[in-house]
Amino acid sequence: MAVDTWDNGRPESAGVQPADVAPVAEDYGHDVSDPSKTHRTIIENARAAAAKEQGMTLWQGIKLYPKAFTKKYGEYQPKSGTYEVTAPWQAGLSNGAMVGEIMGLFINGYVSERFGYRCTVMACLVMITAFTAIFFTAPNVETLLVAEILCGIPWGIFQTLAVTYASEVCPVALRGYLTTYVNFCWGLGQEIGIGVIRAMLSRDDEWAYRIPYALQWMWPLPLFVGIFFAPESPWWLVRRGRTEEAKKALLRLTSLDQETDFDADETIAMMVHTTALEEKITAGASYWDCFKGVDLRRTEIVCMTWAIQNLSGNSFSNYSTYFLKQAGLSDSDAYSFALGQYAINMVGVFGAWGLMTLGIGRRSLYLYGLCGLCTMLFILGFLGLVPHDHRRAGSLATGSIMLVWALFYQLTVGTVCYSLVTELSSRRLQIKTVVLGRNL
Repeated sequence: MAVDTWDNGRPESAGVQPADVAPVAEDYGHDVSDPSKTHRTIIENARAAAAKEQGMTLWQGIKLYPKAFTKKYGEYQPKSGTYEVTAPWQAGLSNGAMVGEIMGLFINGYVSERFGYRCTVMACLVMITAFTAIFFTAPNVETLLVAEILCGIPWGIFQTLAVTYASEVCPVALRGYLTTYVNFCWGLGQEIGIGVIRAMLSRDDEWAYRIPYALQWMWPLPLFVGIFFAPESPWWLVRRGRTEEAKKALLRLTSLDQETDFDADETIAMMVHTTALEEKITAGASYWDCFKGVDLRRTEIVCMTWAIQNLSGNSFSNYSTYFLKQAGLSDSDAYSFALGQYAINMVGVFGAWGLMTLGIGRRSLYLYGLCGLCTMLFILGFLGLVPHDHRRAGSLATGSIMLVWALFYQLTVGTVCYSLVTELSSRRLQIKTVVLGRNL
Protein backbone atom coordinates (compact mmCIF):
# COMPACT_ATOMS: atom_id res chain seq x y z
CA MET A 1 0.00 0.00 0.00
CA ALA A 2 1.61 3.24 -1.10
CA VAL A 3 -0.14 5.38 1.52
CA ASP A 4 -0.04 4.28 5.14
CA THR A 5 -0.53 7.24 7.47
CA TRP A 6 -2.31 10.55 7.68
CA ASP A 7 -1.11 13.51 9.67
CA ASN A 8 -2.59 17.01 9.51
CA GLY A 9 -4.25 16.25 6.21
CA ARG A 10 -1.02 15.23 4.42
CA PRO A 11 -0.07 11.77 3.15
CA GLU A 12 3.23 10.55 4.58
CA SER A 13 4.59 7.44 2.93
CA ALA A 14 6.66 6.45 -0.07
CA GLY A 15 7.26 10.10 -0.93
CA VAL A 16 3.71 10.77 -2.06
CA GLN A 17 3.21 14.44 -2.85
CA PRO A 18 0.06 16.42 -3.68
CA ALA A 19 1.19 16.74 -7.31
CA ASP A 20 1.34 12.95 -7.52
CA VAL A 21 -2.06 12.45 -5.97
CA ALA A 22 -4.07 14.93 -8.01
CA PRO A 23 -3.89 13.10 -11.38
CA VAL A 24 -4.96 9.88 -9.72
CA ALA A 25 -7.82 11.68 -8.01
CA GLU A 26 -8.99 13.11 -11.30
CA ASP A 27 -8.87 9.65 -12.91
CA TYR A 28 -11.22 8.29 -10.28
CA GLY A 29 -13.61 11.24 -10.28
CA HIS A 30 -12.45 13.02 -7.09
CA ASP A 31 -12.78 16.77 -6.81
CA VAL A 32 -9.28 18.29 -6.78
CA SER A 33 -10.39 21.85 -6.09
CA ASP A 34 -9.92 21.23 -2.36
CA PRO A 35 -6.54 19.49 -1.89
CA SER A 36 -7.17 18.66 1.75
CA LYS A 37 -10.51 17.04 0.91
CA THR A 38 -9.02 15.16 -2.04
CA HIS A 39 -6.07 13.79 -0.09
CA ARG A 40 -8.22 12.81 2.86
CA THR A 41 -10.68 10.96 0.61
CA ILE A 42 -7.91 9.00 -1.08
CA ILE A 43 -6.30 8.11 2.25
CA GLU A 44 -9.64 6.96 3.66
CA ASN A 45 -10.23 4.80 0.59
CA ALA A 46 -6.74 3.36 0.91
CA ARG A 47 -7.35 2.50 4.54
CA ALA A 48 -10.67 0.87 3.69
CA ALA A 49 -8.96 -1.21 1.02
CA ALA A 50 -6.24 -2.27 3.46
CA ALA A 51 -8.86 -3.28 6.00
CA LYS A 52 -10.70 -5.39 3.45
CA GLU A 53 -7.49 -7.22 2.56
CA GLN A 54 -7.14 -8.56 6.08
CA GLY A 55 -10.20 -10.82 5.73
CA MET A 56 -9.42 -12.30 2.34
CA THR A 57 -10.18 -15.88 1.49
CA LEU A 58 -8.09 -17.94 -0.91
CA TRP A 59 -10.30 -17.09 -3.89
CA GLN A 60 -10.39 -13.37 -3.05
CA GLY A 61 -6.62 -13.33 -2.78
CA ILE A 62 -6.29 -14.98 -6.17
CA LYS A 63 -8.58 -12.34 -7.69
CA LEU A 64 -6.91 -9.30 -6.12
CA TYR A 65 -3.17 -9.92 -6.14
CA PRO A 66 -1.69 -11.49 -9.30
CA LYS A 67 -1.27 -9.06 -12.19
CA ALA A 68 -1.67 -11.95 -14.60
CA PHE A 69 -5.18 -12.54 -13.23
CA THR A 70 -6.34 -8.97 -13.87
CA LYS A 71 -4.77 -9.03 -17.34
CA LYS A 72 -6.51 -12.32 -18.15
CA TYR A 73 -9.95 -11.55 -16.74
CA GLY A 74 -9.97 -7.76 -16.45
CA GLU A 75 -10.53 -4.89 -18.84
CA TYR A 76 -7.98 -2.36 -20.01
CA GLN A 77 -8.36 1.04 -18.33
CA PRO A 78 -7.06 3.81 -20.66
CA LYS A 79 -6.78 6.40 -17.89
CA SER A 80 -4.58 4.29 -15.63
CA GLY A 81 -2.96 2.22 -18.37
CA THR A 82 -3.61 -1.01 -16.45
CA TYR A 83 -5.96 -3.97 -16.52
CA GLU A 84 -8.65 -4.14 -13.83
CA VAL A 85 -11.56 -6.41 -13.02
CA THR A 86 -14.49 -4.00 -13.06
CA ALA A 87 -16.44 -3.35 -9.87
CA PRO A 88 -19.61 -5.22 -10.97
CA TRP A 89 -17.60 -8.33 -11.79
CA GLN A 90 -15.64 -8.07 -8.53
CA ALA A 91 -18.93 -8.00 -6.65
CA GLY A 92 -20.25 -10.89 -8.72
CA LEU A 93 -17.18 -13.05 -8.13
CA SER A 94 -17.20 -12.26 -4.40
CA ASN A 95 -20.89 -13.03 -3.94
CA GLY A 96 -21.22 -15.85 -6.45
CA ALA A 97 -19.89 -18.45 -4.03
CA MET A 98 -22.29 -17.22 -1.33
CA VAL A 99 -25.22 -17.68 -3.68
CA GLY A 100 -24.10 -21.23 -4.37
CA GLU A 101 -23.58 -21.92 -0.66
CA ILE A 102 -27.12 -20.82 0.21
CA MET A 103 -28.42 -23.10 -2.52
CA GLY A 104 -26.23 -25.94 -1.27
CA LEU A 105 -27.40 -25.53 2.31
CA PHE A 106 -31.05 -25.90 1.37
CA ILE A 107 -30.30 -28.77 -1.01
CA ASN A 108 -28.45 -30.56 1.77
CA GLY A 109 -31.60 -30.70 3.86
CA TYR A 110 -33.23 -32.91 1.23
CA VAL A 111 -30.36 -34.81 -0.39
CA SER A 112 -28.50 -36.02 2.69
CA GLU A 113 -31.71 -37.29 4.29
CA ARG A 114 -32.68 -39.08 1.08
CA PHE A 115 -29.35 -40.65 0.05
CA GLY A 116 -27.37 -40.68 3.29
CA TYR A 117 -24.38 -38.74 4.56
CA ARG A 118 -21.64 -40.81 2.93
CA CYS A 119 -23.11 -40.80 -0.56
CA THR A 120 -23.82 -37.08 -0.36
CA VAL A 121 -20.28 -36.19 0.68
CA MET A 122 -18.71 -38.44 -1.96
CA ALA A 123 -20.93 -36.94 -4.65
CA CYS A 124 -19.92 -33.44 -3.53
CA LEU A 125 -16.23 -34.37 -3.69
CA VAL A 126 -16.71 -35.50 -7.29
CA MET A 127 -18.50 -32.23 -8.03
CA ILE A 128 -15.69 -30.19 -6.45
CA THR A 129 -13.14 -32.02 -8.58
CA ALA A 130 -15.06 -31.22 -11.75
CA PHE A 131 -15.88 -27.61 -10.84
CA THR A 132 -12.25 -26.86 -9.92
CA ALA A 133 -11.36 -27.70 -13.52
CA ILE A 134 -13.65 -24.85 -14.58
CA PHE A 135 -11.64 -22.47 -12.37
CA PHE A 136 -8.35 -23.79 -13.74
CA THR A 137 -9.30 -23.47 -17.41
CA ALA A 138 -11.69 -20.49 -17.30
CA PRO A 139 -11.20 -18.45 -20.51
CA ASN A 140 -13.13 -15.41 -19.26
CA VAL A 141 -14.63 -13.82 -16.17
CA GLU A 142 -18.12 -15.09 -16.98
CA THR A 143 -16.85 -18.66 -16.68
CA LEU A 144 -15.25 -17.80 -13.35
CA LEU A 145 -18.60 -16.61 -12.02
CA VAL A 146 -20.24 -19.87 -13.09
CA ALA A 147 -17.46 -21.80 -11.33
CA GLU A 148 -17.95 -19.76 -8.14
CA ILE A 149 -21.67 -20.50 -8.03
CA LEU A 150 -21.26 -24.19 -8.86
CA CYS A 151 -18.49 -24.70 -6.29
CA GLY A 152 -20.59 -22.88 -3.72
CA ILE A 153 -23.20 -25.66 -3.84
CA PRO A 154 -20.97 -28.45 -2.46
CA TRP A 155 -19.28 -25.95 -0.14
CA GLY A 156 -22.67 -25.17 1.38
CA ILE A 157 -23.42 -28.87 1.80
CA PHE A 158 -20.09 -29.47 3.55
CA GLN A 159 -20.75 -26.64 6.03
CA THR A 160 -23.59 -28.43 7.80
CA LEU A 161 -23.18 -32.06 6.80
CA ALA A 162 -19.86 -32.41 8.61
CA VAL A 163 -21.20 -31.27 11.97
CA THR A 164 -24.44 -33.30 11.76
CA TYR A 165 -22.59 -36.47 10.75
CA ALA A 166 -20.11 -35.97 13.60
CA SER A 167 -22.94 -35.62 16.11
CA GLU A 168 -24.60 -38.86 14.97
CA VAL A 169 -21.57 -41.17 14.86
CA CYS A 170 -19.90 -40.02 18.08
CA PRO A 171 -20.79 -41.18 21.62
CA VAL A 172 -22.56 -38.62 23.77
CA ALA A 173 -19.51 -38.17 26.02
CA LEU A 174 -17.30 -37.25 23.05
CA ARG A 175 -19.87 -35.51 20.87
CA GLY A 176 -18.96 -32.03 22.05
CA TYR A 177 -15.30 -32.52 21.17
CA LEU A 178 -15.84 -33.92 17.68
CA THR A 179 -18.43 -31.35 16.66
CA THR A 180 -16.28 -28.44 17.90
CA TYR A 181 -13.33 -29.90 16.01
CA VAL A 182 -15.11 -28.61 12.90
CA ASN A 183 -14.16 -25.10 14.03
CA PHE A 184 -10.51 -26.17 14.21
CA CYS A 185 -10.76 -27.32 10.60
CA TRP A 186 -12.08 -23.89 9.58
CA GLY A 187 -9.00 -22.27 11.12
CA LEU A 188 -6.64 -24.80 9.57
CA GLY A 189 -8.14 -24.27 6.13
CA GLN A 190 -7.84 -20.50 6.43
CA GLU A 191 -4.22 -20.86 7.53
CA ILE A 192 -3.40 -23.04 4.53
CA GLY A 193 -5.22 -20.67 2.18
CA ILE A 194 -3.33 -17.61 3.41
CA GLY A 195 -0.05 -19.52 3.21
CA VAL A 196 -0.74 -20.42 -0.42
CA ILE A 197 -1.60 -16.81 -1.28
CA ARG A 198 1.56 -15.53 0.38
CA ALA A 199 3.71 -18.03 -1.50
CA MET A 200 2.27 -16.86 -4.83
CA LEU A 201 2.67 -13.11 -4.31
CA SER A 202 6.09 -13.02 -5.98
CA ARG A 203 4.84 -14.57 -9.23
CA ASP A 204 3.70 -12.45 -12.16
CA ASP A 205 2.72 -15.21 -14.58
CA GLU A 206 -0.57 -17.04 -14.97
CA TRP A 207 0.52 -19.72 -12.50
CA ALA A 208 0.16 -17.16 -9.73
CA TYR A 209 -3.55 -17.99 -9.78
CA ARG A 210 -3.52 -21.38 -11.53
CA ILE A 211 -1.39 -23.08 -8.87
CA PRO A 212 -3.78 -22.24 -5.99
CA TYR A 213 -6.68 -23.48 -8.11
CA ALA A 214 -4.82 -26.69 -8.96
CA LEU A 215 -3.92 -27.35 -5.32
CA GLN A 216 -7.61 -27.89 -4.63
CA TRP A 217 -7.29 -31.22 -6.44
CA MET A 218 -5.07 -32.64 -3.71
CA TRP A 219 -7.99 -33.07 -1.27
CA PRO A 220 -10.91 -34.89 -2.96
CA LEU A 221 -9.26 -38.27 -3.69
CA PRO A 222 -7.94 -39.10 -0.19
CA LEU A 223 -11.14 -37.78 1.36
CA PHE A 224 -13.26 -39.84 -1.04
CA VAL A 225 -11.36 -43.03 -0.15
CA GLY A 226 -11.63 -42.34 3.58
CA ILE A 227 -15.36 -41.61 3.44
CA PHE A 228 -15.99 -44.63 1.21
CA PHE A 229 -14.72 -46.92 3.98
CA ALA A 230 -16.37 -44.92 6.78
CA PRO A 231 -19.60 -46.22 8.36
CA GLU A 232 -22.91 -44.56 7.61
CA SER A 233 -24.72 -42.78 10.42
CA PRO A 234 -26.65 -45.37 12.50
CA TRP A 235 -29.31 -42.74 13.22
CA TRP A 236 -29.91 -42.17 9.50
CA LEU A 237 -30.14 -45.91 8.87
CA VAL A 238 -32.69 -46.27 11.69
CA ARG A 239 -34.77 -43.42 10.25
CA ARG A 240 -34.77 -45.30 6.94
CA GLY A 241 -35.88 -48.53 8.66
CA ARG A 242 -32.59 -50.36 8.00
CA THR A 243 -31.96 -51.52 11.55
CA GLU A 244 -29.63 -54.41 10.67
CA GLU A 245 -27.34 -52.11 8.72
CA ALA A 246 -27.56 -49.63 11.59
CA LYS A 247 -26.35 -52.32 13.98
CA LYS A 248 -23.39 -53.16 11.74
CA ALA A 249 -22.46 -49.49 11.47
CA LEU A 250 -22.76 -49.09 15.23
CA LEU A 251 -20.45 -52.05 15.84
CA ARG A 252 -17.88 -50.52 13.49
CA LEU A 253 -17.99 -47.36 15.58
CA THR A 254 -17.46 -49.26 18.85
CA SER A 255 -14.30 -50.73 20.36
CA LEU A 256 -15.70 -53.95 21.80
CA ASP A 257 -12.41 -54.86 23.48
CA GLN A 258 -12.78 -51.74 25.66
CA GLU A 259 -16.58 -51.50 25.86
CA THR A 260 -17.21 -54.97 27.26
CA ASP A 261 -20.66 -54.07 28.60
CA PHE A 262 -21.84 -52.50 25.34
CA ASP A 263 -25.10 -53.92 23.98
CA ALA A 264 -25.64 -53.01 20.32
CA ASP A 265 -29.21 -54.33 20.26
CA GLU A 266 -30.15 -52.19 23.24
CA THR A 267 -28.66 -49.08 21.64
CA ILE A 268 -30.47 -49.72 18.36
CA ALA A 269 -33.72 -50.22 20.28
CA MET A 270 -33.19 -46.85 21.94
CA MET A 271 -32.65 -45.23 18.52
CA VAL A 272 -35.79 -46.85 17.13
CA HIS A 273 -37.81 -45.73 20.16
CA THR A 274 -36.51 -42.15 19.95
CA THR A 275 -37.28 -41.97 16.23
CA ALA A 276 -40.80 -43.32 16.83
CA LEU A 277 -41.46 -40.71 19.53
CA GLU A 278 -40.30 -37.88 17.26
CA GLU A 279 -42.45 -39.20 14.42
CA LYS A 280 -45.43 -39.19 16.76
CA ILE A 281 -44.79 -35.57 17.73
CA THR A 282 -43.90 -34.42 14.21
CA ALA A 283 -45.81 -36.02 11.37
CA GLY A 284 -43.40 -34.89 8.64
CA ALA A 285 -39.73 -34.06 8.25
CA SER A 286 -39.80 -31.03 5.95
CA TYR A 287 -38.49 -27.52 6.48
CA TRP A 288 -42.04 -26.44 7.32
CA ASP A 289 -42.09 -28.90 10.23
CA CYS A 290 -39.19 -27.00 11.81
CA PHE A 291 -41.68 -24.20 12.50
CA LYS A 292 -44.38 -26.33 14.11
CA GLY A 293 -45.01 -27.17 17.75
CA VAL A 294 -42.01 -27.68 20.02
CA ASP A 295 -39.67 -27.74 17.02
CA LEU A 296 -40.34 -24.05 16.47
CA ARG A 297 -38.65 -23.30 19.78
CA ARG A 298 -35.70 -25.51 18.82
CA THR A 299 -35.39 -23.78 15.45
CA GLU A 300 -35.44 -20.33 17.06
CA ILE A 301 -32.68 -21.25 19.50
CA VAL A 302 -30.49 -22.88 16.84
CA CYS A 303 -30.90 -19.93 14.48
CA MET A 304 -29.99 -17.41 17.17
CA THR A 305 -27.05 -19.54 18.30
CA TRP A 306 -25.63 -19.39 14.78
CA ALA A 307 -26.47 -15.68 14.42
CA ILE A 308 -24.70 -14.76 17.67
CA GLN A 309 -21.40 -15.75 16.07
CA ASN A 310 -21.65 -12.70 13.81
CA LEU A 311 -23.64 -10.48 16.16
CA SER A 312 -20.91 -10.78 18.81
CA GLY A 313 -18.38 -8.98 16.60
CA ASN A 314 -16.97 -11.73 14.42
CA SER A 315 -17.14 -9.43 11.40
CA PHE A 316 -14.45 -7.24 13.02
CA SER A 317 -12.11 -10.09 13.89
CA ASN A 318 -10.05 -9.83 10.69
CA TYR A 319 -9.18 -6.17 11.14
CA SER A 320 -6.56 -6.56 13.90
CA THR A 321 -3.66 -6.56 11.45
CA TYR A 322 -4.98 -3.38 9.85
CA PHE A 323 -4.79 -1.50 13.15
CA LEU A 324 -1.36 -2.96 13.92
CA LYS A 325 -0.24 -1.76 10.50
CA GLN A 326 -1.52 1.73 11.31
CA ALA A 327 0.55 1.56 14.51
CA GLY A 328 3.74 1.24 12.46
CA LEU A 329 4.15 -2.42 11.55
CA SER A 330 5.45 -3.21 8.09
CA ASP A 331 3.26 -4.96 5.53
CA SER A 332 5.08 -8.27 6.00
CA ASP A 333 4.84 -8.08 9.79
CA ALA A 334 1.13 -7.24 9.62
CA TYR A 335 0.62 -10.17 7.27
CA SER A 336 2.45 -12.43 9.73
CA PHE A 337 0.02 -11.28 12.39
CA ALA A 338 -2.82 -12.41 10.13
CA LEU A 339 -1.29 -15.88 10.01
CA GLY A 340 -0.84 -15.76 13.77
CA GLN A 341 -4.47 -14.84 14.32
CA TYR A 342 -5.69 -17.92 12.47
CA ALA A 343 -3.27 -19.98 14.56
CA ILE A 344 -4.92 -18.44 17.63
CA ASN A 345 -8.25 -19.63 16.27
CA MET A 346 -6.99 -23.21 16.23
CA VAL A 347 -5.41 -22.97 19.69
CA GLY A 348 -8.69 -21.61 21.03
CA VAL A 349 -10.45 -24.86 20.10
CA PHE A 350 -8.10 -26.86 22.30
CA GLY A 351 -8.67 -24.36 25.09
CA ALA A 352 -12.43 -24.83 24.74
CA TRP A 353 -11.93 -28.60 24.99
CA GLY A 354 -10.04 -28.06 28.24
CA LEU A 355 -12.84 -25.95 29.69
CA MET A 356 -15.46 -28.54 28.70
CA THR A 357 -13.32 -31.27 30.27
CA LEU A 358 -13.36 -29.32 33.53
CA GLY A 359 -17.14 -29.65 33.53
CA ILE A 360 -18.11 -26.19 32.33
CA GLY A 361 -21.35 -26.48 30.38
CA ARG A 362 -21.91 -25.33 26.81
CA ARG A 363 -24.51 -22.79 27.86
CA SER A 364 -22.21 -21.31 30.51
CA LEU A 365 -19.33 -21.01 28.06
CA TYR A 366 -21.59 -19.36 25.51
CA LEU A 367 -23.20 -16.93 27.95
CA TYR A 368 -20.07 -15.83 29.83
CA GLY A 369 -18.10 -15.76 26.60
CA LEU A 370 -20.67 -13.43 25.09
CA CYS A 371 -20.42 -11.14 28.13
CA GLY A 372 -16.63 -11.03 27.80
CA LEU A 373 -16.80 -10.28 24.09
CA CYS A 374 -19.31 -7.50 24.72
CA THR A 375 -16.97 -5.94 27.30
CA MET A 376 -14.04 -5.98 24.87
CA LEU A 377 -16.18 -4.45 22.13
CA PHE A 378 -17.04 -1.58 24.49
CA ILE A 379 -13.32 -1.06 25.13
CA LEU A 380 -12.64 -1.06 21.39
CA GLY A 381 -15.37 1.51 20.92
CA PHE A 382 -13.88 3.86 23.52
CA LEU A 383 -10.43 3.45 21.93
CA GLY A 384 -11.95 5.06 18.86
CA LEU A 385 -12.21 8.26 20.91
CA VAL A 386 -8.43 8.48 21.41
CA PRO A 387 -7.14 11.94 20.34
CA HIS A 388 -5.46 12.15 16.96
CA ASP A 389 -2.09 12.89 18.54
CA HIS A 390 -2.18 9.44 20.17
CA ARG A 391 -3.63 7.61 17.19
CA ARG A 392 -0.55 5.42 16.83
CA ALA A 393 -0.83 4.12 20.39
CA GLY A 394 -4.58 3.77 20.04
CA SER A 395 -4.20 1.67 16.90
CA LEU A 396 -1.67 -0.58 18.62
CA ALA A 397 -4.01 -1.05 21.58
CA THR A 398 -6.96 -1.72 19.28
CA GLY A 399 -5.09 -4.34 17.26
CA SER A 400 -3.80 -6.04 20.40
CA ILE A 401 -7.24 -6.21 22.01
CA MET A 402 -8.64 -7.64 18.79
CA LEU A 403 -6.13 -10.48 19.02
CA VAL A 404 -7.24 -11.11 22.62
CA TRP A 405 -10.85 -10.91 21.44
CA ALA A 406 -10.12 -13.54 18.79
CA LEU A 407 -8.70 -15.95 21.39
CA PHE A 408 -11.61 -15.37 23.78
CA TYR A 409 -14.07 -15.82 20.92
CA GLN A 410 -12.58 -19.17 19.93
CA LEU A 411 -12.50 -20.32 23.56
CA THR A 412 -16.24 -19.77 23.88
CA VAL A 413 -18.75 -18.63 21.26
CA GLY A 414 -16.86 -19.52 18.09
CA THR A 415 -16.19 -23.12 19.09
CA VAL A 416 -19.09 -24.09 21.36
CA CYS A 417 -21.63 -23.03 18.73
CA TYR A 418 -20.95 -26.16 16.66
CA SER A 419 -21.75 -28.39 19.61
CA LEU A 420 -24.90 -26.51 20.63
CA VAL A 421 -26.60 -26.47 17.23
CA THR A 422 -26.41 -30.25 16.90
CA GLU A 423 -27.54 -30.98 20.46
CA LEU A 424 -30.48 -28.57 20.52
CA SER A 425 -32.32 -29.89 17.46
CA SER A 426 -34.32 -33.10 17.30
CA ARG A 427 -32.78 -36.09 15.51
CA ARG A 428 -35.53 -36.26 12.94
CA LEU A 429 -35.22 -32.61 11.93
CA GLN A 430 -31.58 -32.09 12.84
CA ILE A 431 -30.20 -31.56 9.34
CA LYS A 432 -32.89 -29.09 8.31
CA THR A 433 -32.75 -27.19 11.60
CA VAL A 434 -28.98 -26.78 11.38
CA VAL A 435 -29.30 -25.71 7.73
CA LEU A 436 -31.79 -22.98 8.64
CA GLY A 437 -29.52 -21.73 11.40
CA ARG A 438 -26.46 -21.68 9.16
CA ASN A 439 -28.29 -19.83 6.41
CA LEU A 440 -29.37 -17.15 8.87
